[in-house]
Amino acid sequence: QVQLVESGGGLVQPGGSLRLSCAASGISFSIYNMGWYRQAPGKQREFIATITSGGTTNFADSVKGRFTISRDNAKNTVFLQMNSLKPEDTAVYYCNGYSAYAARRIDYWGQGSQVTVSS
Repeated sequence: QVQLVESGGGLVQPGGSLRLSCAASGISFSIYNMGWYRQAPGKQREFIATITSGGTTNFADSVKGRFTISRDNAKNTVFLQMNSLKPEDTAVYYCNGYSAYAARRIDYWGQGSQVTVSS
């Protein structure tokens, strides 16, 4: 059974930092492309960042220079370091993963972690 479990969300003041973690189980983590998405109230889920099985990263323009993504294959965990947070970063953040080598892409999702940026 595949599980992606996020942690690390919470309330932070504007300009502050948070680090989200996503622990994966039930998959061969090292061959999975992993990513983060977010969904704000009343808005569609949007792409934030991804890191491929080979370590290549990509970011949405809205978070470039502020967020970084990394992975620890030994711990089956992907991280999202969020710096210089803004109120508009407030959203539920979701971890995503899919095999880099499967013939058909199957996406797995975590349950979400709330991030609130407010003074």
